[in-house]
Amino acid sequence: MAKEEEEVVWNRETVPRVLEIVSTRLPQKDLISLLLVSPWIHRTLTSYPSLWLALDFREMNNAGDRLVSALSLLRYKQVKQISLEFAQDIEDKHLDIIKSKCSDSLQNLESLNLNGCQKISDKGVEDITSICPNLKVFSIYWNVRFTDIGIEHLVKNCKHIVDLNLSGCKNISDKSLQLIADNYQHLECLNLTRCIKLTDVGLCKILLKCSSLHSLNLYAVSSFTDEAYKKISLLAELKFLDLCGAQNLMDQGLSCIAKCNNLVSLNLTWCVRVTDEGVITLAEGCTSLEFLSLFGIVGVTDKCLEVLSKFCASTITTLDVNGCIGIKRRSREELLQLFPHLTCFKVHS
Repeated sequence: MAKEEEEVVWNRETVPRVLEIVSTRLPQKDLISLLLVSPWIHRTLTSYPSLWLALDFREMNNAGDRLVSALSLLRYKQVKQISLEFAQDIEDKHLDIIKSKCSDSLQNLESLNLNGCQKISDKGVEDITSICPNLKVFSIYWNVRFTDIGIEHLVKNCKHIVDLNLSGCKNISDKSLQLIADNYQHLECLNLTRCIKLTDVGLCKILLKCSSLHSLNLYAVSSFTDEAYKKISLLAELKFLDLCGAQNLMDQGLSCIAKCNNLVSLNLTWCVRVTDEGVITLAEGCTSLEFLSLFGIVGVTDKCLEVLSKFCASTITTLDVNGCIGIKRRSREELLQLFPHLTCFKVHS
């Protein structure tokens, strides 16, 4: 009798608990396959809401139909994360269906990744964001169909965005930055990589109002000048800054950026107007730097590295000075003498 009771406890308590623990470590595909093993396992797994908080359709075919089908299931009613990064066959029509048939499922959604979904337009963004009131993270990398109108829908429908990735959205303008600045003053991460229509006017709006930013990516946006770069100094919490290709950044602008004394990572690749003066001021102000790229800057010399070593030798682990022809002592051994904790010597190839 005791043995039978032990078996009952094992089946009712131990096995389900083990299943729950193991299942949290399984990829989504394997977890769904496990549901098909037996009705008992299906009932057990679907009884744990924590297992069904994410949907991952990255690089999958028929992603639109898959998403609609998944959101129609009861177990995904509390989903918090959806990734459709580079998924195939996801279009506006799928987001329209979700809006009309599955709106209840996205009330708790916090993260939506539409990276590379190039068939999604402003209309699709309007539909999906209208049923995601608690969205915090929105990413729509590499989408030229997404414009200022899409940003209008986003700020209207989603009031709690703290992480926004617009990398490669080449058709957004300063109007979008104005909307972001006015509506997302608690924004923490912003990626504007290759948003080529932006100007100082728009960036200044962001810098004046979004003072909580700790990550700002301006990679390959060459239109900004020191008028805007100087105002980066307003971002007291900034830790990550990418200015790769900032052809108009001068020493004055970099000296203002040096006031961001919490900066940990700075990419100055191809910032060709920078000289020792700017880097020295940076070293004196940003003593927590761990990552610094000076790749391709011909106006810096060994002098700036000596000062950088004085203030940042104990923190820097990544330093790229390749292409800096004014720096003569740039072999691995010579750099290690100045920066003993270096582990990475090349960021760009």
